[in-house]
Amino acid sequence: MERVTGIGGVFFRAQDPEALQQWYVEHLGVPLLDGYVVFQGANANYVWAPFREDTDYWPAEKGAMVNFTVSDLDAMRAQLTEAGVEVDERVELLEGIGRFGWAVDPEGNRFELWEPAAQE
Repeated sequence: MERVTGIGGVFFRAQDPEALQQWYVEHLGVPLLDGYVVFQGANANYVWAPFREDTDYWPAEKGAMVNFTVSDLDAMRAQLTEAGVEVDERVELLEGIGRFGWAVDPEGNRFELWEPAAQE
């Protein structure tokens, strides 16, 4: 059985994402990398990212979306599809970052699946 390997990020809506992010940098000292708050560990990176309130990256009635890391995106998508889970047909590749897919839980919460790019 395919399993998630961790949380890759937490995304939420904000009135002014850039200003809010800077507030967290200034007041909490969160680390900024390439425009995102990224917590780097020995074997993983965790992203915390405010999005504009009008983002269509996930349903407007939901305030946030979680990104889960997986070791095999295709296997996880197939497993979810076989279980009757609503799985987005799209898979996106971001060079050097990895592959992304999306699905929806029984309460209508969209979540992201991220297979990180192999580290060289």
